[in-house]
Amino acid sequence: MTSIRNPQSASRLRQSSECYDGWIRNPKRAKGLVSAIIIFFNTEKFIEEAIESVLVQSYDNWELLLVDDGSEDNSTAIAHEYERKYNPRVRCFKHDGHSNQGMSASRNLGLSHASGDYIAFLDADDVWVPHKLKQQTAILNSHPDAAMVYGRTLIWYSWSGEPEDEYRDHFYPLGVHPGTIVKPPDLFLLMMRNKVQTPTTCNAMLRREPFEEVGGFQDSFRGMFEDQLFFAKVCLKLPVFVSGECWAKYRQHLDSHSAIAERKGEADSARLTFLNWITVYLSDQGINCPTLLKAVSREAWQCRHPQIHRLFWQTVGKFKWIALQTLPGPVISWLRTKRDQVLQKHGSHAEIVK
Repeated sequence: MTSIRNPQSASRLRQSSECYDGWIRNPKRAKGLVSAIIIFFNTEKFIEEAIESVLVQSYDNWELLLVDDGSEDNSTAIAHEYERKYNPRVRCFKHDGHSNQGMSASRNLGLSHASGDYIAFLDADDVWVPHKLKQQTAILNSHPDAAMVYGRTLIWYSWSGEPEDEYRDHFYPLGVHPGTIVKPPDLFLLMMRNKVQTPTTCNAMLRREPFEEVGGFQDSFRGMFEDQLFFAKVCLKLPVFVSGECWAKYRQHLDSHSAIAERKGEADSARLTFLNWITVYLSDQGINCPTLLKAVSREAWQCRHPQIHRLFWQTVGKFKWIALQTLPGPVISWLRTKRDQVLQKHGSHAEIVK
């Protein structure tokens, strides 16, 4: 029998679970409920830490849905032990025949059972910080026009405890001013241009309504870019609040989908598949904005010709270094000002033409 390792979170859950039946019996008390969805496949090394990071949230109005994507290790038993202790607040689900259907289908299965006003995802190898749900629900309550909120995600290496990983933790630049609502399709355009830290499933929280408007996850995307495809649909059509807060730790390890794809040399082809899907989606939606189409097309070309693309930027980097070493300071400042003016003019508020 698997034992739950954190007695403090267990005590806290017993207290808050006493209210859960009240939420079920009284729909008015269910207002503000967050449906937390953890999908997992053979993650026995990490899943307890992910679940515990939900249990210790300072915001108590949540349910946790654990979706088993056909695991063959002890993670299934771990999930059922949490369900046994905290049911009905923590519940487990699986595909028919305990089959492996992929990440998108697993997220959709969780969504089909979600009861909350808000939806928050967490992969089984990542963790939330304790104030994530409290701060994100407060932001969405304060900004009713925002369909989604996300912030900074810690790229997390130091979890390993290895000396060489101690100082590898970092953040990617947000790419937009924090603490603002970004109107569509600005974030979509920045995502296509790789100019923004994209939303991550472990970091974002959404209202229920966006799923009704743009649909859920695409089942055919079983692994890489399944999340970015969904976020692209949201950012294309709906306002998003971008915060400077860090709400999640994105664990870096050799068994992750992205790490495996990088080792196999499949990352560019996976991104190309994603971009091709986006191209078809824009056409199906009747969106003919030249700026958006050009951005997607340019990224697709880079994925088709990765070696040329890398050689080009290596050359640009060398010329940039030479310029910084030789040009006068005022000239460099002028060039940077002109660059920022161009980006401001062409990189925001692209009009969606239908």
